Amino acid sequence: MTGSDGIERIPTGINGFDQIALGGLPAKRSTLVTGTTGSGKTLFAMEFLARGVQTLDEPGVFVTFEEAPEDIRTNIASLGFPIKEWEAAGKWAFVDASADMSHEAPTIGAYDLGALTARIGHAVRRIGARRVALDSIGAVLTNLNNVGVIRHELYRIVSALNLLGTTTVVTAERPEEYDGVSRFGVEEFVLDNVIILRNVLRQERRRRTIEIVKFRGTNHRTGEWLFTIGPREGIVIMPLAFLRPRDRASTDRVSSGNEGLDAMCGGGFFRDAIVLLTGPTGTGKTLTSLFFAAAAVEAGERCLLQTFDETHEQLGRNAASWGLDLEAMESSGLLHVVSEYPEVASPEEHFLRIRRVIEEFHPTRVAIDTLSALERIVSSRALLDFVIALGAVLRHNEITTLLTSAPTGRVTPTVTPAIAMEVASLTDVTILLRYVEARGEIQRGIAVLQSRGSAHDHSIRQFEIDDSGMHIGEPMRGLSNVLSTPYPVTGGLPHDNPATGDAPQNLWNSRKPGADSDG
Repeated sequence: MTGSDGIERIPTGINGFDQIALGGLPAKRSTLVTGTTGSGKTLFAMEFLARGVQTLDEPGVFVTFEEAPEDIRTNIASLGFPIKEWEAAGKWAFVDASADMSHEAPTIGAYDLGALTARIGHAVRRIGARRVALDSIGAVLTNLNNVGVIRHELYRIVSALNLLGTTTVVTAERPEEYDGVSRFGVEEFVLDNVIILRNVLRQERRRRTIEIVKFRGTNHRTGEWLFTIGPREGIVIMPLAFLRPRDRASTDRVSSGNEGLDAMCGGGFFRDAIVLLTGPTGTGKTLTSLFFAAAAVEAGERCLLQTFDETHEQLGRNAASWGLDLEAMESSGLLHVVSEYPEVASPEEHFLRIRRVIEEFHPTRVAIDTLSALERIVSSRALLDFVIALGAVLRHNEITTLLTSAPTGRVTPTVTPAIAMEVASLTDVTILLRYVEARGEIQRGIAVLQSRGSAHDHSIRQFEIDDSGMHIGEPMRGLSNVLSTPYPVTGGLPHDNPATGDAPQNLWNSRKPGADSDG
């Protein structure tokens, strides 16, 4: 394809990368992919070739300096790439320089890459290769005795490949994540394009990012982009890999599992809606998630219930306390429950796991309880990327989704408004649960802040939780600032005695005493 700048591009097929590159790598040019150990350089090179064969029927040559071809075949097998079959069909060829490098004595004086260049050229012509990957060029450059020779020999091999008309990826090591681009400091000047992969340890967790530093003579998206590596998906750049337009917006309604909440939302949720429910501990988030799932089962629909706060046994016990049989719902084949703590994986890995379940289980509803738990392992930006990517997958598949969050979390308006507004902009319905104190009693209030494309109840309604679930009652009159301030509010409940001076208070982060439990 040809970009808006007139430069022909060749799609890599790597999940999300072509969106950053505005169509792919510039065709018939060489690209340097550099990074520290474990950043994903070899995988990028392998995927570039494999997806070219798989999706565009473009043969490729893989030049390996450090790993034997058999090891590469094994390492990439989990992604479903039949390298041996492609070799037999003349779609893939190895140029194995690993044995040469392992027996090469330290060189004093000149070192000539001419023979290697000839071998690569022969392999390209033999299978009609359109793509070439060299991994990793640093292994051979260390045999050259000065920077001038390194630059000359690297230029010679790259020029030869450009003359053959191939699009080439060359990987190289770099010693530091944010100090220079390459090991020798000349590689980035010789090659037309430069991509940096980073693998940074922050808050005891690894965070991978990709950045296009240079596309000579053509445009690209700037900045670092978060990516992860899945055992089946390969490199996945979030959230760009999943953003895609939809042809339609659903007008069908589904029940939340609570008649009162359905009425407040104008008759239920739109089928493709993403709903954000926020509230402190004990206000009914898990309860709402369970009844949302039960409504799906009752309607004969499949539902995925993902919980990050409780074990499967705790969730079943809580469901039973409200008259719901979690085991029976699961046995019906309509409910799939995943219960795991955030710490067992990165947020990107959690996302890929959820996406796999969606692809294999095909739910029409998803409930995630709670997003706040993920904040123990994730930055604000990464949490937002998680929600954006998840939302893209859910909307594309027209899945009704309920996300819950606690007010101590970054997605709650009173804590960090910037992130809260960004998350709210991604959801269709926003529901807030709050505690209000009056006359020495704690009461609960519920409000629907937004319901896109639908009329909704603008009142703050009182609700109760008992052993049969949540019961939404009458509007709570005379309140002000209940939803926007952690401080006591003025005004009275419907039956307050003005003479007593009892004013209701908004208890943002209080834990509710008593036997009632949200789970």
